[in-house]
Amino acid sequence: MKTRFFALAALALALAACNNDNENLNGDLVAAQFTADIAPATRASGTTWDNGDRIGITDIDNDTQYGNVPFILKNGKFEAEGKVIYIEDTKTHTFRAYYPYNAAGGILTATTDATAQQNQPAIDFLFASGATGDKNNPVVSFTDKTAKGGEDNSFHHRMSRITLTFEAGDGVDFSVVKPERYTLDGLLLTGTFNTADGIATADNGAKTGELTMNLADGNLTSSIILFPQTVASLPLVVNYKGQEYHATLTMPEGALQAGNNYTYTVKVNATGLTLEGCTIGSWVDGGGESGAAEDLGYSIQNDGSYKVYNADGLMNIAELVNGGKTDINITLDKNIDLTGKDWTPIGTDNDNSYTGNFDGGGHTITGLTVTTNDENVGLFGYLGKAGTVKNVVMEDVQITSNHSRSHAGGVAGHSNGTIENCSVSGSVSGTVFVGGVVGAQWNGSTTGCSSSATVKGTTYVGSLVGQTHRGATLTACYATGNVTLEIDPIRNTAAGGLVGMNAGSSILACYAIGNVTSTGSITGNVNIGGFLGTNYTPVMTACYWKNNHEQGIGYNNKATNATKVDGSVVTWQKAVDAMNTALQNAGSKWRYELNGALPTLRKQ
Repeated sequence: MKTRFFALAALALALAACNNDNENLNGDLVAAQFTADIAPATRASGTTWDNGDRIGITDIDNDTQYGNVPFILKNGKFEAEGKVIYIEDTKTHTFRAYYPYNAAGGILTATTDATAQQNQPAIDFLFASGATGDKNNPVVSFTDKTAKGGEDNSFHHRMSRITLTFEAGDGVDFSVVKPERYTLDGLLLTGTFNTADGIATADNGAKTGELTMNLADGNLTSSIILFPQTVASLPLVVNYKGQEYHATLTMPEGALQAGNNYTYTVKVNATGLTLEGCTIGSWVDGGGESGAAEDLGYSIQNDGSYKVYNADGLMNIAELVNGGKTDINITLDKNIDLTGKDWTPIGTDNDNSYTGNFDGGGHTITGLTVTTNDENVGLFGYLGKAGTVKNVVMEDVQITSNHSRSHAGGVAGHSNGTIENCSVSGSVSGTVFVGGVVGAQWNGSTTGCSSSATVKGTTYVGSLVGQTHRGATLTACYATGNVTLEIDPIRNTAAGGLVGMNAGSSILACYAIGNVTSTGSITGNVNIGGFLGTNYTPVMTACYWKNNHEQGIGYNNKATNATKVDGSVVTWQKAVDAMNTALQNAGSKWRYELNGALPTLRKQ
């Protein structure tokens, strides 16, 4: 088939004997004559027949003798390939036809993979039925007769088609470089075509697969032919300048319908893809309803990392990680506003923890909100030992975990990894392990971080970290948010201006100023301190507090202590000097500055 984009006129199909003459043999047999239209004006594989095209015709009333009879186009006319169809009696006969002809007939199997798309006429199944003829009227018309009050007996497409047109968006110039290829995932690529009823059916029991199409010679419009199938959306990946841009095509009515063409305009922007609508219609008129397409909000870089540029992108990234891609590297390209979004933390538990590198690039995530019964809650639910989170500002978080043993924190509910240069504001509420930045830090490090969030919990509660354990380290961190210990009568509890319970962490050059209060009563121990609730490590250097408590550590199992800033003997300037000396001696690049009422951090 040739690709031509003009209306298809009626095509005369002359069925003839071997000499191409229509004969009335002995007055008993009349050779049927046929005319036919292809109803769609924009046929996927072309708009006109070519010499050599073959169709199969069946006399439904005499299919034993005239079933699946081939006709081939020669010199603009379809001729019988050996067998001629004769009308042998006086009754009216009904005919059906299909394209492309297959000698086996019946139910044909086919695939629509990338190789098959190179020869689209072979998978562009057409079907026509209901046309009639008799001895006195031997011309059988496979045409649309509805304009004259009749039936539509023309050929119709029995497959579905998706057409993508790529346009250059913001920051992109296709005159320099054009997209190389695209991939659609989640498709059923195999199926059958029934030549008797014209129904094309996808192999619903088959595994869905990917279809990758090259955009050869700079062609920015591409069409693919597919089996009709139930599918709500299709992930789209566009490869441009060595990078992958992701989006989702949404199917109106939740399916690819037979005879419909789904047309999308895909804009490739420097930051990602935007998709401008989907029009559905028959291949006849190209019209139809409006659909939608969704930008996934991230792109994949040459090194395989993911760059996120909007809220949906971050939520989609969380879904990817929680679906098994736990080690992917992620960067934020823009500030992210999650206001109104129902957040799902990245990394769920120890077996599905995040182990990649998350770099916020100094950007701000605003309005992260989650109320859940899950155990591990925060931007990250569970940060694995190999995981890193850095350079992100969390503003106006609203985090609540009602799990009986919750790990709740603004950056991470539970962390075994590395957290650096992160800040949190808003509120964090949970039960056992609750902190402004980290709920429970077991191993790993938290460095150059701060929290002004209000924090509430029942057991181990701190303005920065709920509990530290197993050799974790805190370096150059401070907390200014207030802490409320909601005392649980069945547990021993601890709350501190920085950390609720320090059980094995070294703490270097940190301070806290938020007030620590408690509500309720308990029969066990309640340990509250201006800096730490309880302490089980002797390694604490140049640490300070100033709040409503006179005692820096509620329960101190080791011979060490924090220093209270009283404003006279110990000033904030003296505290800054001591903390910076300790940081320098430890080889840290972090330093405090006192440009206002309280020290702030910078990295050299």
